[in-house]
Amino acid sequence: MLTDKKRTNLIKSAAKDLGFLSCGVSKAEFLEEEAPRLEQWLQDGKHGKMAYMEKHFDKRLDPRLLVPGAKSVVSLLLNYYNDEQQKNGVPKISKYAYGTDYHIVIKHKLKKLLQTIYDEIGEVNGRVFVDSAPVMDKAWATRSGLGWTGKNTNLITQKVGSFFFIAEMIIDIELEFDTPVTDHCGTCTACIDACPTEALTPYNIDASKCISYLTIELKDQIPDEFQNKMDNWAFGCDVCQDVCPWNRFSKSHSEPLFDSRPEVLDFTKKDWEELTEDTFETIFKNSAVKRTRYEGLKRNLSFLSR
Repeated sequence: MLTDKKRTNLIKSAAKDLGFLSCGVSKAEFLEEEAPRLEQWLQDGKHGKMAYMEKHFDKRLDPRLLVPGAKSVVSLLLNYYNDEQQKNGVPKISKYAYGTDYHIVIKHKLKKLLQTIYDEIGEVNGRVFVDSAPVMDKAWATRSGLGWTGKNTNLITQKVGSFFFIAEMIIDIELEFDTPVTDHCGTCTACIDACPTEALTPYNIDASKCISYLTIELKDQIPDEFQNKMDNWAFGCDVCQDVCPWNRFSKSHSEPLFDSRPEVLDFTKKDWEELTEDTFETIFKNSAVKRTRYEGLKRNLSFLSR
């Protein structure tokens, strides 16, 4: 019979073989410390019009409500850093959207990891998550010792910064739990000072002001108060990560599916202005940019060109 330590090592080794940057484990229990913070954040309306954030409050805080009998939360990071850049002066999209949609890539890897667990450990009840359910991924990754939640509310590590995706497996077997690491933001306020819309305060974000929210989550028109404050972002925003000192340690990803699509990097300002729905569907097939739909992207581009 495998010990908790051997099971844990097996899972971490399999995760590494699948290309994950790192893997940590925490106990599946109620997130007591996060509960009042989440409640206050919602009461303050900092989730904007993301009504789904108000739903399943208990499930968001207790993984045992998502997977009955859950004992462990396995958190995983997958690097997406890309040092390639779009042309100067064109509408910008976040680095994570240069290649194939991360949901597709990570789900495939997680299913393989779960299959390895079935094959090597035995019958396990569990689920995998990539932004697909009310799971507080940064809280679990922090508890799993994969990094600390920084002043920009992103998970940060000393070794590679913060350009990575977070995913989880919630399973009903005991594993060896990791311990959190210390916060290394210190007195730095680079992310707060650089945020174009002043969405950040230390360790807190007003999502209703965040450019990523405005260009992706918001379905209505972008409020006029953000005119000339969008820093030319058409999809997402990387500012608070680009200025973070820890991201000087970022290394390019090794996942071929995250490689930049040439069309995205070669697009000129004129190409963006004349973007048709057919071109959008072709260039952004299986891309995270599809999330905002053609109409949403055109709305963003129009707002930038006012």
